[in-house]
This record gives sequence, C-alpha cells and structure tokens, in this order.
Amino acid sequence: MSFTQNFTAVGDSLWLSALVAIIPILYFFWALAIKKMKGYVAGFTTLLVALVLAVFAYQMPVATALMSATQGAVYGLLPIGWIIVTSVFLYNITVKTGQFNIIRSSVLSITEDRRIQALLVAFSFGAFLEGAAGFGAPVAISAALLVGLGFNPLTAAGLCLIANTAPVAFGAIGVPITAMEGPTGIAAMEISKMVGRQLPFLAVFIPFILVMIMVGFKKTLEVLPAIIVSGVSFAITQFLSSNFLGPELPDVLSALVSLFALALFMKVWQPKTIYRFASDDEVAAQEEKYSARKITLAWSPFIVLTAFISLWGIPVIKKALIGVYEGDNIVLQGVNVLGKWLTFYPEVPFLHNLVINGATNEPIPALYKLEILGAAGTAILLAAIVTKFLFNVKWSMFFHIFSSTVNEIKYPLLTICFVVGYSYVTNAAGMMTTLGLVLAKTGMLFPFFSPVLGWLGVFITGSDTSANVLFAKLQQVTAGSVGMDPVLALAANSSGGVTGKMISPQSIAVAAAAVGLVGRESELLRFTLKYSLWLLLAICIMTFLQSNVLSFMIP
Repeated sequence: MSFTQNFTAVGDSLWLSALVAIIPILYFFWALAIKKMKGYVAGFTTLLVALVLAVFAYQMPVATALMSATQGAVYGLLPIGWIIVTSVFLYNITVKTGQFNIIRSSVLSITEDRRIQALLVAFSFGAFLEGAAGFGAPVAISAALLVGLGFNPLTAAGLCLIANTAPVAFGAIGVPITAMEGPTGIAAMEISKMVGRQLPFLAVFIPFILVMIMVGFKKTLEVLPAIIVSGVSFAITQFLSSNFLGPELPDVLSALVSLFALALFMKVWQPKTIYRFASDDEVAAQEEKYSARKITLAWSPFIVLTAFISLWGIPVIKKALIGVYEGDNIVLQGVNVLGKWLTFYPEVPFLHNLVINGATNEPIPALYKLEILGAAGTAILLAAIVTKFLFNVKWSMFFHIFSSTVNEIKYPLLTICFVVGYSYVTNAAGMMTTLGLVLAKTGMLFPFFSPVLGWLGVFITGSDTSANVLFAKLQQVTAGSVGMDPVLALAANSSGGVTGKMISPQSIAVAAAAVGLVGRESELLRFTLKYSLWLLLAICIMTFLQSNVLSFMIP
C-alpha cells in the first residue's frame, strides 16, 4: 500500500504539522542535554517518538515507518559505523604497538604548547581528513590523536567537533557541493564559488575559538600570531581553490597549506609562555628523542590512510569500487569486477517506491545501500592491514585488537543506528519537509533563515550532503519566489549545515566512541551547542547581508 506525504497532515495546517514535526528534535535535546540520558537510550527513545508521530500524526503505515527505520539503521552501520570501527581500530594498533609514543614525541618536537597542538591536529589535520574521507573519520581520528597526546577526552572531542566546522561543506572530495547540481541544475562550480565566499570568514575565526575554549581570552592572545597563520592561510587557500579549481580540493589544499604554514612558523616563533597541562611536567622530562626513520614509520599508518582515502575519493576510482566503471583501464576494470561482487542495493520491503513525494507526486526509491568495497571504512581497513605488516603485528594480535575495538564502541554503534533510523523516518513521513516549508514562509527574511534549513538538515541527518540533497530544490524555488539569488540560497544551505555538524547525534556518537566517552554524550552536546548556535547566527547574518547589501559577492 502506497503512502503519499502530506506536509499539512495535522489539522490540515502547516503550522500545527510543524509543531508536531519538531517534537522529536526537542525531545532529543531534552533527553541528552537536560535528562542526561546515555546516547543509545536517547537515540532509541527518540526513534520511538518519531515512529509514533509518523504513524498517528502523519498517517504513515506502520510497516512503512518501521522499514524506513531499518533503512536508516543499515546506513548507520555502513558506511558511518564502519568508518568509526576502522578508524578507532587503526588508532588502537598504533597504541598497542607503542608507535603512538613516537607520534606524540614528534608533535611535541614541533611545539610543547598545547594550544598549538590543538590547531595542528584538530583544525589542520582534521580538515585534511574531512576533505579526503568525510563522514566520521576526521573527528574520530583527530580526537583520538589528541587524547593520545594527553588532552582531556571531553575537550579533545569537543574541539575536534567544533574545528570540523570550517571544512565540512567541501568534505569527501566536494560531494556536499556536487550533490546539489543534480536536483537543481545549477553548476557545482557556481555553488562552490559562493560557499567559498562564506566559509573562509568562519575559517579565520575557528582557530581563535578553539584556543579560547581551551585557555580563555588572555592566554589566547599569547598565541595570536600562530592563530592568524593557521586561520588566514586556511581561509585564503579555501577561497582561491573553491573559486578557481572547484569543490573537490579546497579542504585538502587548505589543510595542507595551514598545517605546513603553522609548522614552519613554529620553527621561527614560539610563545613567550609555553602552555602545558598540569600533568605535563613529569611526562615531558621523560620524552625520548627519535630518529627521522622511526618517526616516519610511526606516522606511516596515517600516511597510508591518507593515500587510500584519497584514492577512494577520486570519482573514476569510486565508480570502479562500486562496479559502475565503463572505461578502458585494465586495472580499474579488474577493480570494477570486484566492486560488482561487493556492492548490493536490495529493495527495502514495504518502502521501495511506496512513498509518494508530496511535492512532485513521484515515488521515492528506497534501497539498502551496501557498497562494501567502495565504503571509506574499507579504505581505512586496508590501511590497517598495511600497518599490520609495517609494524610486524601478528595476525592473532591484529584480530584481538579488532574484536576489542568493536566491543569498545558497540554502544555508540547502536546510538548511530537509532538516530540515523530516526532521521530516515522523519524524512519518509514528510516531517522534515514540513519544517522546511515553515521556514520558507518567512518571505523577505528568508535570506536570514535560509542557513537554518541546512543547520536543521545536518542535525537530523548528520550529513551536509544529505541536508543539501534534502533541501536544495526547496531552497532554489523559495529563493526565486522572494527575489533571493538561488546560488546564494544553495550555498547558505551548505554553509549553515556545517554549523549543525557539531551537535548532530551521529557526530556526537562518533566523537564519544573515539575518546571513550560512551554514556557521556550529553556532556559533549552541552560542550558544542552554544558554539553551533553562535556560528549559525553568523552565517545567517552574512547570508542576509550578501542578499541585500553585499550582493557583489555573489558570482
């Protein structure tokens, strides 16, 4: 039996329907931030709330609602959960083999100042991973690295979530931007240019915010030169690459320029006062000096990781990995065969083509997306296998580390399955579109509220790409009706979305899993929430000004 989405299902009123649609969001905030439930409990109960509202308020058939939840849960495991498992696994290998001690020493050799270390790892290295892999890898790996360096787990996870704001729109080789070209017909290059005229303004300030969170305003000023080098080098590169090269490389190039610029700057400048943690004095005195060969070997898992996830992000290789390559390259043809064997798109029963889009009257396909070889987590697993040989790890130890890693993060994996399941239920029922239509009713103020759609979409789905696909057409049509440039509206959706990433339930679960904060997700949400709202407000004001006063900035 088919189900047609009704965006005014409650009392035939858009506003009443929106009040119902926002209940799961408010409940999740209450469950985590106020009630302080464990992540998987908050996720499970939020899913139940969404299912009840979808069935009784939006008149969605029970079987359809339940199967949409399973579609989300499967996506929560692959690719998202798979990335977390393999990322933490790779990190654990470096710890169990003692190689992380050398990594730690090499970072300390650049600077012992903890403020600069946060910029190098959370901001620059995290942005590089976002550009190459996206999803949960940047936060999982960079947060784990900071904890290994001696950072408090909550601080490490929170800093990495906030640092991830600057690169998200161009993450995973530009997929969030290119994903909007199909549904809107607007060239990805034009959207890339506009996003590149918004996010760099945030990127300049993110390093300052990170350090201020750590140490307060006064101690932040002590490292202001380093903060300026880090933020400005990133922002300039992001602007130039997004406007002249396209959406694929801004993160990778900006991160590398920022990383090397700051590392080189630290060779000629050091703060007058080195900021250390209370427990650092004794540890610092015991630091051993390592040769360049040993340092390179210790970092090799992340060098290999970078190579693999960069390969996985190249469009032509990605096609081969999922079995749709049609070129003449013999190697890629072989990969294509393997990709076909390891790629499955089974239809979701009681859901596939049975939900009718309320705006277009077209059936919505629903498939379990199982791209095993093409998943970024598989690239990270291959990096772990190469690391096993580089570090001469026995297979027995290799599998023991893997099983202990899975056991370590089993509850975060449950959390992710529940919250992604919840997002799929609200999308299929039409609840998200209801909220979007309410924001579209703001008329001449729509340029101000346009980024809120992206923020809301990323909070629900955990993905800037998903939020862009979800709201791109709505942004385009609404912008045209109120006299706003559609390119600006699409860019605002993506730029606003990046500010929602740090409070998304999926992101919170990933960060908690990476640093051992399972059960303390509520603390992490409270850590990031106010920064998410402040940064969203900045994007809202910027978009409003670009639409009305600074229109010369629109390409």
